[in-house]
Amino acid sequence: MKRFAAILVLVLLTQPGCSWVKSWGDPEPGDPAPLVEFEETLKVRKVWSTDVGDGSGKHGFVLAPVYNSGRLYTADYEGRLTVLDAGSGARIWQQKTEQDFSGGPGVDDERIYMGTVDGRVIAYDREDGTELWNAQVSSEVLAPPVSADGVVVVRCIDGRVFGLDEVNGRRLWIYDHVVPLLTLRGNADVLVRAGIAFVGYDDGSVVSLRIEDGSVAWNQTIVSPEGRTELDRLADIGGQMVIVASDLLVSSYKSRLVSLAADSGRMLWFKDVASSSGVVVDRTRLAISDRNDDLWLLDRRNGSTFWKIESLSNRSLTRPAFYGNYVVVGDMEGYLHWLDVESGAFVARVRAGKKGFAGAPVTVGTTLYVLTRNGDLVAYRAGAAI
Repeated sequence: MKRFAAILVLVLLTQPGCSWVKSWGDPEPGDPAPLVEFEETLKVRKVWSTDVGDGSGKHGFVLAPVYNSGRLYTADYEGRLTVLDAGSGARIWQQKTEQDFSGGPGVDDERIYMGTVDGRVIAYDREDGTELWNAQVSSEVLAPPVSADGVVVVRCIDGRVFGLDEVNGRRLWIYDHVVPLLTLRGNADVLVRAGIAFVGYDDGSVVSLRIEDGSVAWNQTIVSPEGRTELDRLADIGGQMVIVASDLLVSSYKSRLVSLAADSGRMLWFKDVASSSGVVVDRTRLAISDRNDDLWLLDRRNGSTFWKIESLSNRSLTRPAFYGNYVVVGDMEGYLHWLDVESGAFVARVRAGKKGFAGAPVTVGTTLYVLTRNGDLVAYRAGAAI
């Protein structure tokens, strides 16, 4: 009887039209797309790798490394600050604090600024990690604090923006903005340029604030948070906004990529591309990973499409980075995919870890840096730079 049953199953499996019998290993809806097969035409080499702590942890904080004056500044969610020589990966100093970091690092010429889970902003000496001041704000800080013109601009998860004195942390001004009840985890980075702070909100709006006093220069709605359900209404502004010349480039999770006039907020063009990670620009090219994990290369002057890659779906892509004539993007399994900027063809793939990345790749000159979720900071060079 058992032999008969086994034969019956085998017959059913081999019959055409029996599509209800699913073979082992078939992809389920929502599974990561299989890795693309291609002929490698670009040589990528790991220059160095070093452990800088426990990474972003299970909370998924975006604690991306920051480059400044030949050094890399990193932080982990358990309060560890590490500074490395960007060329060699050698540790310059490391400081273990008692804080639970959730946003940062922000770096200027003298200080490192970190935000915490319990709503504190802390300044550390850039040379040795000594704590300089500790200021209380209204709620958790997920975006890196930004320093300019003597003011540290801090965006809190409750929508408030604080202007703090960079020397002592004293509150100079506060701007309040109501945010929706349901939002994506994370806040858009504050972008500062020429005395103005651009703040992206979870309701699909961008606000331009004067750094000197926190007053509003303009407020522009990129996309309205409309829909039948709270999920349908998610309209969070993407993680990174970019200014090129007088244009402000902004993405939203709710199918809208726009270019705004930075001085007025006037919309110059828009395209129906949804992204929570934001944009990256190199001259006239704009690269973006969308909500479906498709990778786009666009003309940043008008939004026209150069190419679109749909073979990385459901791989939880990072924001891409430009590296010379290539676009590089990381995925949830720790792979870095390198694509030719002209054609969009895959040219190389390397694996930095197994659990994805704590932030987008960072390109400095001929070196590309990535920080894994496990806390490994890795430097790569490719092509002629090897």
